[in-house]
Amino acid sequence: MNKVHVKTNDQVVVISGPKDGEKAIKGKQGKILSVNPKTNKVVVEGVAYVTKHQKARRQGQQGGIYQKERAIDASNVMLVCPKCGKATRVAHRIEEVTREDGSKKTKSVRVCKRCKADID
Repeated sequence: MNKVHVKTNDQVVVISGPKDGEKAIKGKQGKILSVNPKTNKVVVEGVAYVTKHQKARRQGQQGGIYQKERAIDASNVMLVCPKCGKATRVAHRIEEVTREDGSKKTKSVRVCKRCKADID
């Protein structure tokens, strides 16, 4: 399974990508709604849309044209640091955590490469 540098509910900025209708999606910011590590795709809130034509299935149900967020490649987004507010690459730092029973465990923590602050 692939590892993706962003997680659900992270604030990201789009650094490249195709046009969304008439407008380019580059430079837009949004929150990540879902991550698919198998295909290396993310869905960002309010960034890339696809138009879906929905037919009425039951009597009284409304049909129409709907817009829905579509997945974009994870390499096209960059994490926004919650502390400095700038787009940044992600570094990982290994920390040792001591449990109540005395055993030790290592934990990977994401770190901002600009201001060196912990992200999560």
